[in-house]
Formats: sequence, C-alpha cells, structure tokens
Amino acid sequence: MLQVTRLGRFTRFAPLLVGVGSVVSLSAVPAAAASGSPLPSLSSLPSLAPPATGGDHLTVTVRNAGDADGTYEVDCHPGGGSRPDAGRACAAVERNTRWGKDAFAPVPGDSVCTMQYGGPATAHVTGTWAGRPVDARFDRSNGCEIGRWDRFVPLLPEVGGSAG
Repeated sequence: MLQVTRLGRFTRFAPLLVGVGSVVSLSAVPAAAASGSPLPSLSSLPSLAPPATGGDHLTVTVRNAGDADGTYEVDCHPGGGSRPDAGRACAAVERNTRWGKDAFAPVPGDSVCTMQYGGPATAHVTGTWAGRPVDARFDRSNGCEIGRWDRFVPLLPEVGGSAG
C-alpha cells in the first residue's frame, strides 16, 4: 500500500513521459527517411527464433549383442535414419526425456542395484538430443543398468528377452 501511495504522486507525470517517449520514437522515423537512408525491412532484421538445428540425431553403436551388433543412425523431429524402426526409437527417448534432466544420464553411483548379469552387450550413443550433446554408454552389468537399457528399447536392441 505504501508503494502505491508513493507512485500515486508521480501519476500526474505519466502522460508527459508517455508523450515524450512517443514523440522521440516517432521523430526517428522521419529523420531516417529525410536522411535518404532506406529503412530496414522486417526480413533483414535478425530473427528472435532459435536457429534451425535439423532435429535430433543419434548414432548408436552396439557390441556383443549377437545379431543386433553394429552402428546405426536415428533422426528424430523429423524421424528417419538407418534404424528400421526409427519412429519407435525416437518415442523411447521421448519417454525418458524430462525438462531439466539428462535423458541419457548414467545410473547414479550411490544406487543400490540387484546383482544380476544381463549379458555382455554394450552400447555407445552419441549425437544431439533436445539441443544438447549426447555421449552415453550402456551395459547390462547389474539390475540398474539392465533397467536403464530396457527403458531405451527400441533405440537399443532388445537383448536377454526382458524389455520394459
């Protein structure tokens, strides 16, 4: 209330300040036109939109997964790439994406994980997702890592018969 009262004293000057601001900004247009310099067109002004990045692109290299071994590309937004089911692979990453979180973050070091072995399969995912660089490694060395892998199926191949 005190702040409103203080501002109330200056309200009589508000029309004057608005009027002066309008005159100054409007006087710049005729001055530029009178000087003979052309006014810039809207298309020549810099865009406020973020630069086009061409969507998200991931390169996945899989080892020790039997028939699924190899390297493939996945493009999302728009979808495509050398992965046969790129649309579902993109959807798997989307499911794991949360605002402000790294979708590809490793299992936290202080996690309590079951001592089970999901096999020798490993994967290395690189590229760009949601405008951020990706360099993530996956394995199936314990229950937490198996769960992390399975959350990314079909970006990563289904191995061991347990996809989540």
